[in-house]
Amino acid sequence: MSALISLFAVAFVAATIFPMQSELVLSGMLLTTAIHPVWLVATASVGNVLGAVVNWWLGRKAETFKDKRWFPVKPAALEKAQGFYQRYGRWTLLLSWVPFIGDPLTVAAGLMREGLPVFLMLVTIAKVGRYSFLAWFLT
Repeated sequence: MSALISLFAVAFVAATIFPMQSELVLSGMLLTTAIHPVWLVATASVGNVLGAVVNWWLGRKAETFKDKRWFPVKPAALEKAQGFYQRYGRWTLLLSWVPFIGDPLTVAAGLMREGLPVFLMLVTIAKVGRYSFLAWFLT
């Protein structure tokens, strides 16, 4: 159980303000633990999607927080993600799993006032897809 809690925590943090690679932790667990891959993928996915929801919320509150030193996205990256989001719309959230661009896109979705149900659907598809592919590849 503590392994799943650790995986959840790493996946959550990896989707927020800290640079972490949840894929490495998931890969290690897929290769070394007796926990069924479905449980590992589900745990990592839930943690990572909830971390993306934190970014979405920060985007919704960006006007209040964007000048704070701890704000997770630099102004230039936020502007770039916002422009990309404006150009291609909500479908960019299917790229939320991509390192370096995924997190700013989830912040931009909040900034652009994307609805939470659509946000959750697209981000969940992206993140579950990434972790499922990884599990399939390694097992």
